[in-house]
Amino acid sequence: MTDVTGAPADVLHTLFHSDQGGHEQVVLCQDRASGLKAVIALHSTALGPALGGTRFYPYASEQEAVADALNLARGMSYKNALAGLDHGGGKAVIIGDPEQIKSEELLLAYGRFVASLGGRYVTACDVGTYVADMDVVARECRWTTGRSPENGGAGDSSVLTAFGVFQGMRASAQHMWGDPTLRGRKVGVSGVGKVGHHLVDHLREDGAEVVITDVRADSVRRILDRHPSGVTAVADTETLIRTEGLDIYAPCALGGALNDDTVPVITARIVCGAANNQLAHPGVEKDLADRGILYAPDYVVNAGGVIQVADELQGFDFDRCKAKATKIFDTTLAIFARAKQDGIPPAAAADRIAEQRMAEARRR
Repeated sequence: MTDVTGAPADVLHTLFHSDQGGHEQVVLCQDRASGLKAVIALHSTALGPALGGTRFYPYASEQEAVADALNLARGMSYKNALAGLDHGGGKAVIIGDPEQIKSEELLLAYGRFVASLGGRYVTACDVGTYVADMDVVARECRWTTGRSPENGGAGDSSVLTAFGVFQGMRASAQHMWGDPTLRGRKVGVSGVGKVGHHLVDHLREDGAEVVITDVRADSVRRILDRHPSGVTAVADTETLIRTEGLDIYAPCALGGALNDDTVPVITARIVCGAANNQLAHPGVEKDLADRGILYAPDYVVNAGGVIQVADELQGFDFDRCKAKATKIFDTTLAIFARAKQDGIPPAAAADRIAEQRMAEARRR
């Protein structure tokens, strides 16, 4: 079903009427010469210009792409608020297989669309886009971060994303077991790509036993070659989450990892990972709590990357960024404390804290 504009009616209902909507602006972008089809969603600019990455993905439909952009943009508002950044939330998705259609012409066209927003949206890397891509986009748009150091940028944001997840994991261990070390703990990491492989490095350095899986065999092989001991691999995520003796499960691939099928069979006591939008739908956070599983909200612990790209706008300083990302440990503990105080799941507590900051900004 479509409305009079031809847009899917359920997408418009989400945008204007549902609790998951409330976005300020959604831009549909098309450049037929390059094959670009993109969606830019701005959820909030209450705290400042919307900041969020560009996802390049072969969505099954335009409707699915719009829905993903809306969800991701909303998540960025909450992430940026809890990271203490003076930025609202936005996200862009480019529709298509990046290995098939990504080109310089397409990225330049995309940059022109971002530039047309006049600074209301600042873009960066996400799934399917890389530092080299942002260098191209920046040729048409000065509101681009995640560029290479050679072009005045901060480089790969996955380094501090993984570091922040590690800090959130340490805080989760502190809350659950009274000790922030992961030494002797068994941690399952699903997805060992851009962020996951850095996370494994931190875990092994801290003395954790790690179990990994990834849809790409070369990514698994890279980890096993890098860590010949202390790391094992399993066939898929379904096997990973059922692994006996697993203490922590770290979803580090695409969203929706925590759903009605996976939550009942997770063996881990803690879920803390880098993937965005891990909760497949509202209510999953309560299901986790009912099973006694501690969930570290994804948009809290994976904020290291956005901290890095935001810092690039004022002249990147890695040590300054790492110090900010280290505070994810304290923020995560504060959320667990708020959850206990209010008698609600950690995800709901994180939402309340973020919403409070955004509401206070709107009143100024």
